[in-house]
Amino acid sequence: MRKNFGVQTWLYPMPVLMIGTYDADGNADIMNAAWGGIHDTHQLAVCIDPGHKTAGNLQLKQCFTVSIGTVASLAACDYAGLVSGKDVPDKVARAGFHPRKAAFVDAPLFDELPMTLECKVLSYDDKTGCTVAEILNISADDSILDAEGKIDPEKLRPVCYDPVHHTYRELGPIAGKAFHDGLALK
Repeated sequence: MRKNFGVQTWLYPMPVLMIGTYDADGNADIMNAAWGGIHDTHQLAVCIDPGHKTAGNLQLKQCFTVSIGTVASLAACDYAGLVSGKDVPDKVARAGFHPRKAAFVDAPLFDELPMTLECKVLSYDDKTGCTVAEILNISADDSILDAEGKIDPEKLRPVCYDPVHHTYRELGPIAGKAFHDGLALK
C-alpha cells in the first residue's frame, strides 16, 4: 500500500547549494538555495527567486559560484538562507564566511566551504528564477581530497535538505558501485 501526498516539492537528496555573487559595489553575497542540481553536460540549474539580492547580482555579473554546504558550515549556511543581503548588508561576515575572488569568474568563493563550482550564466528566467549556467571550474580544498587527489565525500561531509521534515541530513556511507552492481542482473 502507498500513501499519496499530492503535489509537493519533495525530492531526495536536495543538496544545500550556497550561491556566491558580488553586487555592483563589489561586496560579496551568499544565499542558501536547495532547488538545483546538474542540468546537462557541464551545466547546472538552480532556482533563484527574482526578488532575492542574488538574482540581481547574477544578472549584473552574469556569473556566480556554487559551494556545497557541509556539516562544519551548517549553522552559517542555514543563516544565509534565513536573512536577505538586502536587509542585512553584513550577512557574509555575520555568518562567519571569509570570501575571496574565484579564479575563473567574477564571483566569490568562501574559505569555509571547501568545494566550489564556478559558473557562467547561460539563461535566467525573470519570472521563475530558473537559472542555467555553464560550469567553468570546480575547485576543492586539499583538506577534502583523497590519496588520489579526488574529492572525498567522507572528508567533505556534504549536507542535504530534507523538505519533508525541514532538517538537514549528512550524506551517508557507500551503498553500492555505480555502473557495476546492476551487471549481476544481466
